[in-house]
Amino acid sequence: MSGETILVAAGGTGGHLFPAEALAHALIARGYVVDLATDTRAEKYGQAFPARNIYAIPAATPTGGGAASKAKAIATLGRGVLSCLPLLRRLKPAVVVGFGGYPTVPPLVAASLLNIPSVLHEQNAVMGRANKFLAGRVQKIATGFPLTRADSAILAKCTVTGNPLRPAVLEAAKQPYPSFEGDVLNVLVTGGSQGAKVFSDIVPAAIEALTPEERAHIRLVQQARGEDRERVLAVYKRIGFSAEVEPFFKDLPARIGAAHLLIARSGASTVAEVAAIGRPAILVPFPFALDADQAANAAELARTGAVDVIDQKVFTVEKLTELLRSALADPQNLTKRAEAAKSAGILDAAGRLADIVAGLVR
Repeated sequence: MSGETILVAAGGTGGHLFPAEALAHALIARGYVVDLATDTRAEKYGQAFPARNIYAIPAATPTGGGAASKAKAIATLGRGVLSCLPLLRRLKPAVVVGFGGYPTVPPLVAASLLNIPSVLHEQNAVMGRANKFLAGRVQKIATGFPLTRADSAILAKCTVTGNPLRPAVLEAAKQPYPSFEGDVLNVLVTGGSQGAKVFSDIVPAAIEALTPEERAHIRLVQQARGEDRERVLAVYKRIGFSAEVEPFFKDLPARIGAAHLLIARSGASTVAEVAAIGRPAILVPFPFALDADQAANAAELARTGAVDVIDQKVFTVEKLTELLRSALADPQNLTKRAEAAKSAGILDAAGRLADIVAGLVR
């Protein structure tokens, strides 16, 4: 119904906010008004979020640490619920949509207490802990991948929609796979919204291990944490290799579109964007996740043959050097893998999720 308010709740990282942003665009196009509830971390991304208003909600993570820290986190979440109750009474949202992360807990709990319909979106192939806690309180659950290790009560609420994609990703998905003009291999290294130290350790050493002739055929763009950037650049300067190295790329979808090969983590948004844009990748799942969600995400795309999934324990300089040499030697194989990735992409996930949300508007 045009003019109704939808409250979107998402943790303040790109992995949660990017699909929330995509849904917001789809809902606004249908005439809804969108507000966002998140945490202070969203300041890095929130400027691009198409919300009427953005509300910072008290939240904390009650996992890890000792009993005192858990108790403090639970108390903070309680304060968040108490702050959300008057907010939701004032906003009167038709539906509340949660995208995971503990900042979504207060708005979704408040919605259930006020009998406001709600939806969860789970980006990963393994449901996160916050979403597990909330699953019994919501009417519908949308998923980016078929869920693994979920019980029957959760699965009964689930619909696989795919992961909603931002307009910039949909635009990049229109780009054909780049030609190998000048026999140059465009390699993009990205470690998620927080960067990945392992790539700063391994990638420069692997580039150095290549012959000068091999390096001459590689154009590299690399994301590196601010504290790692100078040491990464120092290696490239020492070997006379030109590379673009920055902590964050605002135009990352366009850079994925320009790449022949990605080296990346396998967060849900990354996997969805790699598939939608259609690019081969070397995926190194984050090894310390409690639920091994990135490994499960990578396994879904690996079934197509589009990506190499490398456990971080065996992601060595020697292994990456071998994979880069294989890519340089067989660009036709990369083209086939790009087609395989594209076949797994879901471009209309935001619309599918918007349909579920609209179906709950009273």
